[in-house]
Amino acid sequence: MKNIDQHTITDAVVRSFDHCDNPRLKQILTSLVTHLHDFVRDVRLTEAEWSEGIRFLTETGHMCDAKRQEFILLSDTLGVSMLTVALNNNKPPGATEATVFGPFYVDDAPAAEQGADIAGDAPGEPMDVDVIVTSIDGTPLAGAKVDVWQADEDGLYDVQIAELGARRRARATFKTDAEGRLRFRSIVPSAYPIPTDGPVGRMLIAAGRHPWRPAHLHFMIEAPGHETLITHLFRDADPYLDSDTVFGVRSSLIANIAPARGSTPAKLTHHFVLALEG
Repeated sequence: MKNIDQHTITDAVVRSFDHCDNPRLKQILTSLVTHLHDFVRDVRLTEAEWSEGIRFLTETGHMCDAKRQEFILLSDTLGVSMLTVALNNNKPPGATEATVFGPFYVDDAPAAEQGADIAGDAPGEPMDVDVIVTSIDGTPLAGAKVDVWQADEDGLYDVQIAELGARRRARATFKTDAEGRLRFRSIVPSAYPIPTDGPVGRMLIAAGRHPWRPAHLHFMIEAPGHETLITHLFRDADPYLDSDTVFGVRSSLIANIAPARGSTPAKLTHHFVLALEG
């Protein structure tokens, strides 16, 4: 281990994992060190830049709490989240595609009944949602658990609004009926910028990138014997569909929202298809 230099240090670090008894951990650490060292050599990283990188990651950690996950935001904006989703969700033909989870999911969403208005006092245009959940062979999935969450017209999720405290709005969990259907009322989704008050936002600005996400609703659907589906439905004709800052748009997830007509609110319909486990 003496006299290690820029040419020999990578091999030395890799050899330090020789006694790791977890093959997968050893594989991940070895690849991480190899690629990270190659990156440092490729850009000829300066000590000042290394220090700035450490400061950036430290600030990213400081921005994380129970209501905000800045590291997920970082992963999202660098395309790592969507790459991981793509690698791990090779769905069969006909199954609904997955996309990024996002940083604003919480596990305390209130349970709601069919037909409920989940918007509460969230600002936005009323919208009826009517979806059906089936298996890959078309069998309706009764009793499937469906988590729904979205931002309000101002682009804010409930957990971003301090005045709401623990109160939830534009967020709920449901069970599909005997026909695999779910009906509820919410609000028409709006495009919004991801938070730019932290290190990830500063990175985007420095890189000349915009922070906008196209309008969407989040869905997480679980049914016995099927893969859990984490996905969005994106509003068609949104100006950011081709430049989503987290790279999450898929053509199959772009949904038409019928406009309001008189006293009839806007309406979103969709058919979700879950892949079988295994």
